[in-house]
Amino acid sequence: MNQTLNPVAVPSEEQFAEIAEFALRSDLDIPEEALHHTSTLLIDTLGVAAGATSLEVGHIAREHAVEFHAAGSNSSAARMLFDGRLVSLPGAAWALATQIDNLDGHDGFNQVKGHIGCAVVPALFAFAERHPDLTGQQALRALAMSYEIAARAGLSLHATVSDYHTSGAWNALGVVALGCHLEGTDKEILRQALGIAEYHGPRSQMMREIDNPTMLHDGSGMGAMVGTMSTLLAIRGFTGAPAITIEAPEVSAYWSDLGQRWTVSENYIKPYPSCRWGHAAIDALRKLMLTEGVTAENTAAIEVRTFDEAARLFAGVPETTTQAQYSLNFVMAAMLRYGAVAPEHISGSGLNDPAITLLIPRITAVSSDRHNAAFPEGRWSDVEVTLTDGRKLNSGDVAASGGPGAWRSDAEVEEKFHVFCAKALSKDRTKAIWAMRDALLEPGVKFSDLIALIYPGVDA
Repeated sequence: MNQTLNPVAVPSEEQFAEIAEFALRSDLDIPEEALHHTSTLLIDTLGVAAGATSLEVGHIAREHAVEFHAAGSNSSAARMLFDGRLVSLPGAAWALATQIDNLDGHDGFNQVKGHIGCAVVPALFAFAERHPDLTGQQALRALAMSYEIAARAGLSLHATVSDYHTSGAWNALGVVALGCHLEGTDKEILRQALGIAEYHGPRSQMMREIDNPTMLHDGSGMGAMVGTMSTLLAIRGFTGAPAITIEAPEVSAYWSDLGQRWTVSENYIKPYPSCRWGHAAIDALRKLMLTEGVTAENTAAIEVRTFDEAARLFAGVPETTTQAQYSLNFVMAAMLRYGAVAPEHISGSGLNDPAITLLIPRITAVSSDRHNAAFPEGRWSDVEVTLTDGRKLNSGDVAASGGPGAWRSDAEVEEKFHVFCAKALSKDRTKAIWAMRDALLEPGVKFSDLIALIYPGVDA
């Protein structure tokens, strides 16, 4: 049950000190498995960034950053991923987080009901411009740390407010931790930056976006910008009220396992560029297609039994990429017709594909108490397919793949990466970026080796 924080509660400096020690420590002892998964999340997010370069929202965000987020000097500038033009650090972080958020193929953490990499990865590249000697291992340690801070900030916020807010409200604090770590600030600057970011973080209501899908998506663009800007402001001496999601005694339990439990290892990797809530249903249908020979031609109707939030997803025929991503019926229809849900299905001419549109009315979604009980730690659904000959096929309960309990193989994750990059990058460049997933873990490898593959511009 949610509790309300006392707005005048005395912050715990001791609680903050332990968190600051974790965030600013340059030699964090991170388990090998967690560091390897961090590298996979990093490269996977870059694949989503590349795949999203052609989206209308990507063009809007990058052009806006160029025009209105210009940097005052080269030392305060950063290049936009797969674009190369210089803008301010906050502008670069905002534009690319917005771009990534809107392809909706990026990682997430079940328990916090949101996304971290979407904000912290663009921020990592922005701040890395100021640190040319940064090694791959240093970058990965900083990134893993920022996932841990963001996850717990999100858990704290979810537990202490009544509304369901977008990820930008709390992943901004992960960006601050990343920025202060890379900039080598002291604890006081970190404290002020976290306070600024929490105060200005977008407390936007997620279900408003679900009911009215737009380019706002999950608020991570603003989270990335606020977190980056807060770091730079605090370095200049700007002050902020203590972040209560970090320092309030009421949230101490969410921080007690920091450095012991590595939640970054629990972040799922999306196989499909659509809202995670619909993935269990997609996987359940895919199971029946593979095991029972279900096809678009022999399917008369599909009933999806799922949790409340997924059942609330857009049920009509989408007119925009965002509506398609937040439409359970549309992505289910794409899977039924093509055996896949890929970027080309939720953008461009794919939005007007009559073969998909024809199938949408055959699909209905209903809420299930059983699946509600498993949410948010698990995202489960089951589907019943009625065939044209009258037979009914049941999938049984299926968990969304790509995360705890249903991980996808390295080969499947790599295949997704190549699919997302296919229209933006050459095959050789795509292979080279993927190879950096393992290379970054090697001693002496510079983060700039990966940067060199990112910024030449989009090639065909």
